[in-house]
Amino acid sequence: MKKQIIKVQKTDLAPRKNGNSRRQFLKMGGLAVAGSSLLLYSCSDDDDMGQMPGDVFDLGSGDVGILNYAYALEQLEAEFYTKVLDGSYWAGANAEEKLILEDLYKHEVIHREFFKAALNAAAPANQVLPSLEFDFSGVDFSNRASVLGTARVLEDTGVAAYNGAGRLLQTPEYLVLAGKIVSVEARHAAAIRSIFLDDDTAFAGDDVIDANGLDLAQSPQEILQAVGATGFVKTEFTANNLPTGA
Repeated sequence: MKKQIIKVQKTDLAPRKNGNSRRQFLKMGGLAVAGSSLLLYSCSDDDDMGQMPGDVFDLGSGDVGILNYAYALEQLEAEFYTKVLDGSYWAGANAEEKLILEDLYKHEVIHREFFKAALNAAAPANQVLPSLEFDFSGVDFSNRASVLGTARVLEDTGVAAYNGAGRLLQTPEYLVLAGKIVSVEARHAAAIRSIFLDDDTAFAGDDVIDANGLDLAQSPQEILQAVGATGFVKTEFTANNLPTGA
């Protein structure tokens, strides 16, 4: 059985001039209302097999597997921004950067709790990914480049992950909600890029937007391999049954 651990690589991003509209990335109440529709749907018959005690957790198959996959990524991002707000870089950052990072923290915590609630409503407890343990010792939370560089990679990875996983969802309502979340993740990525990268066009750079004007998309397998390479995720889990869409 091939095991997979989540990690993410590090990179960089640039400063923004106007901070006023950034608080409008996401209406907290709007996501909560949208999320409530998820609670009406249960998992498919394919997901009835539970985890055996002592087993390494597997994300599962079908929509539950994809929801667990998204939940893992949102746990990672929420924990990262929690560390950011506890760090000395954020404490001494300028007002604009402070505001952006605080907003991103709030959004990622909402996303994490949203997926946790959705999974608890859709699947038995033993099929819901547990809280993961992380190791961000490789990030210097007192250093702007280290923080924003890591944030850039996490946000770009999140956008590619949602874009790649959307086609694997079988429940239309899940796809609609994933589309709403990926649009927020893309705003995050654009904001981080614009305050970190020394390029006026970095918010939609050629490294993330292809020649057809489309965001990059990567499969869950590609994302988990890239995330695993960072060493950020300490909790071991497998992704042996995730759909590939092949």
